[in-house]
Amino acid sequence: MKISIKLILLFFLLISIVISSSFSKEVITLRVSWWGSQDRHNRTLKVIELFQQKYPHIKIVPEYSGWGDYWTILTTQAAGRNLPDVIQHDYQFLAEWVKRGLLRPIDDLVAQNIIKLSDVPDAYVAPGRVEGKLFAVNLGVNSFGIVYDPELLKKAGISSLKWNWTWDDFKNVAKQVRNKLGIFGVGDTMIADAQAFKIWLLEHNTYLYSPDGKSLGYEDDKLFSDYFKMLLELIDAGAMPSREFEMGRVGVAALEDMLIVTQKAAMNQLWSNQLVAVMRASKERPLKLNLFPQPGKPGTRSGNYLKASMFFAVSAYTKYPKEAGLFIDFFINSIEANKILLAERGVPISRKIQTLLRPYLTASQMEMFNFIKLVEKNVCPTPLPDPPGHTEILNNVWNPIADQILYKKITPEQGAIEFRKQATAILKK
Repeated sequence: MKISIKLILLFFLLISIVISSSFSKEVITLRVSWWGSQDRHNRTLKVIELFQQKYPHIKIVPEYSGWGDYWTILTTQAAGRNLPDVIQHDYQFLAEWVKRGLLRPIDDLVAQNIIKLSDVPDAYVAPGRVEGKLFAVNLGVNSFGIVYDPELLKKAGISSLKWNWTWDDFKNVAKQVRNKLGIFGVGDTMIADAQAFKIWLLEHNTYLYSPDGKSLGYEDDKLFSDYFKMLLELIDAGAMPSREFEMGRVGVAALEDMLIVTQKAAMNQLWSNQLVAVMRASKERPLKLNLFPQPGKPGTRSGNYLKASMFFAVSAYTKYPKEAGLFIDFFINSIEANKILLAERGVPISRKIQTLLRPYLTASQMEMFNFIKLVEKNVCPTPLPDPPGHTEILNNVWNPIADQILYKKITPEQGAIEFRKQATAILKK
């Protein structure tokens, strides 16, 4: 009897120690930053509330803004060694930040199962690696594609698109829409960000930049001139807006004014995670849009590739790497969190989350999921991040030369020579 009483007393003593230690657990503050729309802010803040309920000893301080201000703020914080603990990051800047020593490797957090990636395909993880080490976790799978209005194509006499379609097929569809309906076949002149041209090059087994980022990656300037000849052909046929038309729309940035939203174009190019916002933009009628892979060169691989829409990375200066890892893990592996996020940052990387989330998806979100699943079967490896000179090349070389070609002030062949000359000078710096 005495032994039983002692055991009971010992049991209650242990319980009191556990309770006492849980109450005395140090409360830490974790800063988390991201860019995005108000919708993304609202969703992320709700997920933060859930996370703090699960981990009451971790207080999250959110820091968010639009894309334009985000990197200016971070640059200032980096200079003062005052970066947030968890940083939403972009593929084009990841390698540069790693080289500057601003981000912490997180392989140890994965090895300790703090960040669980066991059911995540390596193709989804790989974009976060730099020189063999993992520095960032992919928050959403993305791919560049063609969005089209099946209702408009049907009115133009096009019942469906061929899965392995070519650029000639693409041109024919765009021209048929113009001839039958009097609207644009494709809504933009496909020069923004040089993204369509990058995919054009991938289809020709090359890329815009060399692996070391010190030169252009393609050697044949005919690839450049042929691309712009295709654009000029579409413009001359009235199947794509002229540069004059587009310049007249400068300042019209709202999604509601996109030509495909207003049914003044039947197709457009965009990243897959933008589909939901574009479909919601129509005020006049419910908008039903479908996603399709980029056209390709006959008999070659697709130029589509899977891209991380954005990442979460951990600051090199954080005092709380474990807690930062717990937050990232919650973001990618909690079904309750993902019911709130609803793939706003792209298709979730966890296979389990993808499956569990399907009953909660809208039609546009389901279209995005299905598109990624189909594209996944035939994609190029994700290209290396753009070199540091890319922004300068885009703004000071690509856009001005593209304008001159599309205004017919210079030929595509002259543009190809000039682009190589100017871009090479920047990359050599």
